[in-house]
Amino acid sequence: MDATPQTPHCKRLTMKEEDYLETILNVSAEKGYAKTRDVADELDLSPPSVVEMFAKLDHKKLVVYRKYEGVTLTDAGRAVAEQIKYRHDVLVEFLRLIAVPDQIAEKDACFMEHELNAATIQKIKQFVEYVGSTKSAHAELKRFTEFCK
Repeated sequence: MDATPQTPHCKRLTMKEEDYLETILNVSAEKGYAKTRDVADELDLSPPSVVEMFAKLDHKKLVVYRKYEGVTLTDAGRAVAEQIKYRHDVLVEFLRLIAVPDQIAEKDACFMEHELNAATIQKIKQFVEYVGSTKSAHAELKRFTEFCK
């Protein structure tokens, strides 16, 4: 997974743009579509703010925005959104593994997913897989969790 999503019109997306793409992906997966109100509710923003970002993402060819209908991800937008979701999911899994409470793990992963290098994400993923596949590592992690209490 590349740490820096690329699009035809920009070198680097902002954290905010990445958050929108990930939210559109998640809302679409849940409801089958993503309307302005759904994304606004999910991000706790006003619909006019969401429409403004939809227009920017449409200009970058990451979404197709239709006024009053909502937004759909383009292939490029879906690729970026899936990449961000992958990073988020890996980080949440890791943070939960080290006994970070769920709500904090979600919030911290949202911040970290934008900044960590792809190589770091890959090593974290390998660590999580290793702990899950090795009895001794799992036992040590359990001891760590108890230690944290």
